[in-house]
Amino acid sequence: MSQVSSNSPRNRDRLTYDSRPTAFIRRRIMRVPKTYVRRLLTGTAVMLLVLAGAPAALTQSAPAPAAELERFYTQELTFGSCEGFATTATEAQVYVDPFECSRLEVPLNYDEPEGETMQIAVLRLPAQADQRIGSLVLNPGGPGGSGTLQTPFTALGLKETPLVQRFDLVGFDPRGVGASTPAINCFTDEENDQGENQTTLLGTSGEWSADDTRELMEKCAEGSGGEQVLAAVGTRNVARDMDVLRAALGDEKLTFLGRSYGTRLGAVYAEMFPQNVRAMVLDGALDPRQGSAERRLAIHAAFQRSFELMAEFCAQSSDCPLGTDPEQATAVFQDLFQPLIDNPVPAGEGRTLDFLFGTASVLSALYNAEAWPRIIDGIAQLKNEGRGDKLLALSDDFIVEGLESNLVDAQLAINCNDEERRTPEQEAELRRQIFDVSPFLDTGRPVEGVTRDACEFWPSEPTLGFPHAQNVEGLPDTLIISITGDPATPYAAGASLAEALGGTVLTVEGEQHTIAMDGTSPCVNAIVADYLIELELPADGDRCVL
Repeated sequence: MSQVSSNSPRNRDRLTYDSRPTAFIRRRIMRVPKTYVRRLLTGTAVMLLVLAGAPAALTQSAPAPAAELERFYTQELTFGSCEGFATTATEAQVYVDPFECSRLEVPLNYDEPEGETMQIAVLRLPAQADQRIGSLVLNPGGPGGSGTLQTPFTALGLKETPLVQRFDLVGFDPRGVGASTPAINCFTDEENDQGENQTTLLGTSGEWSADDTRELMEKCAEGSGGEQVLAAVGTRNVARDMDVLRAALGDEKLTFLGRSYGTRLGAVYAEMFPQNVRAMVLDGALDPRQGSAERRLAIHAAFQRSFELMAEFCAQSSDCPLGTDPEQATAVFQDLFQPLIDNPVPAGEGRTLDFLFGTASVLSALYNAEAWPRIIDGIAQLKNEGRGDKLLALSDDFIVEGLESNLVDAQLAINCNDEERRTPEQEAELRRQIFDVSPFLDTGRPVEGVTRDACEFWPSEPTLGFPHAQNVEGLPDTLIISITGDPATPYAAGASLAEALGGTVLTVEGEQHTIAMDGTSPCVNAIVADYLIELELPADGDRCVL
């Protein structure tokens, strides 16, 4: 999932972190499994590259679209004011000049292109130099993340690179997301605010019955424009939309940068339209070979690792609320958090913190090691004062945009169109396995008969397929960025995606989720810029260190 990091512009003035975690991580970086390190981590750190030169020549022309889709491919986008595109207060603040907005028309159902249509929101920052290469299309992750919102923040991260001079930066809200219409709407603002928007996709989210999952689907259909909309928002349709967008932008070939879930979208596009790709940067890879259950287990194991590193860091202080013995930190955490299932604690402004919201807050902050001191401070308040204000503030700071927008709603709908379905027995077994690999999240409660697949009554069957994007032919070289301590998209997934696409992996040593173009690593930014402008990949063994 996409998270708003502590380095994002909207948080930078509000959050101050002790700098000690960075030094602590550097001492512990060799905890990454050595088999992965040997495969991709040979060599020395990359020096900043000199960026210059004209764009590389494009390869073969993209084939013409099917006749019934021609009217979509030949549409011309008219960019103008972004007034009316904002769906949150933050968006209203950043959707201003020089950013421009437009809407792209696409079929609701590509098998029935003469039927209903959808409108895709598009935001652009025009290139700032005459030597324009084309458009750089961005996806920030999710699924359900707003590309229109992320583009202004990406532009800030790119301000010291030549990419803003050479490319139009283009973000779009995938179908069902944000300012695109119709948008997925499953939960009310109050349900979002109170943490009542959890689904079984989280893996630890309370008790569910068949009536609950059926009601969830019906609520989503009613709020989103009908069951046909719920069935239309899978990743394969988004990839088709992205190819229509490429053509409408006037680009013969697609230049793309996708983060987290955006790597899945990029991989699916590469599988479906390999001949239409100019360059792709895929940062924080989802493994195209892993099905839903296998991937969720890998992610939870990675979060347990991040939790244990955070606990070791905490244990250096005598007043650590998890104790000074890191081996006992998981048990201490369980003792503090499991009682919140039945007895939520006050969290200020009439809000309370329960187990689900409390653990979700910790998970959201584990995405970036610079937030460890805030996690520790929040746990200390819970332990010493019996309050959850600081933990709830973590959730507000890191995922508030997802609550204000429809990220959670759209994420559910997209995953239901992509992921495999499980029986109640399979779902219970998966939850047991999640608690085995990530015991700090264990509820301490039985799992049999209390959980179900949130998508079991979805009005369409999954369309993504696992594995996907395997042995893709005709695809240019791609650049895949993988961070050794990424808790949400574990490091090994980058190698798997690179093998599937024939791509090159840039290894980054650090503890956070995604890195490209967030302004924190000149090393990464320079390599990405050199690849996107000159189509030159880093040498085998090159790496960056955070």
